[in-house]
Amino acid sequence: MRDADWLPAEVRKSGITRTLKRGEALFRSGEPTVGLYHVLSGTVRLVRVDGSGRETFLYSADAGGTLAEASLFSPTYHCDAIAATAASVRLYPKAAILEVLRRSPEAARAFMAALAHQVMDLRTQLERRNIRAARDRVWHFLALNVGADGVTVQLHGSLKDLATDLGLTHEALYRTLARMTAAGEIKRSGGKIKLSRPV
Repeated sequence: MRDADWLPAEVRKSGITRTLKRGEALFRSGEPTVGLYHVLSGTVRLVRVDGSGRETFLYSADAGGTLAEASLFSPTYHCDAIAATAASVRLYPKAAILEVLRRSPEAARAFMAALAHQVMDLRTQLERRNIRAARDRVWHFLALNVGADGVTVQLHGSLKDLATDLGLTHEALYRTLARMTAAGEIKRSGGKIKLSRPV
């Protein structure tokens, strides 16, 4: 979800802030749910690990985003939340949020609208995953994440994290970015990718 602006002031006051180191778990699958998390800084990823230990990426929340919305209606978490970078999150207790949704139609509507935006984001992610060519998949990501200047994409986390988000091996992503750089299509600088022309 994009943000927690729909939360009333009294719920915000009940929030508890927690800091995470890169790689630290916010919660694990099977643990009792406690509420909704608002990411204040950094990036937190939702992943699911199968019986063989293989990790599947589900969702990524950057600063301003929220996660664990489904936990409001479940007794336990169904995936792991892992800090992709150093992060700070704020927990809003489950009981307080459910009470607000029960008594405030405005808050309930805003919550539903935020969930609808998240569904659209997930559909975009699925669309990207169905693009077969790595270069086309990267272009799709860049075009949808370019900044206000039309040419700069700010990355959140490492290239390895981006590869996971894109459903590529990190080797395939590195090769693709190297070819795009050599062709003059992009320039990489720190945590940014700059396009040679606006999209």
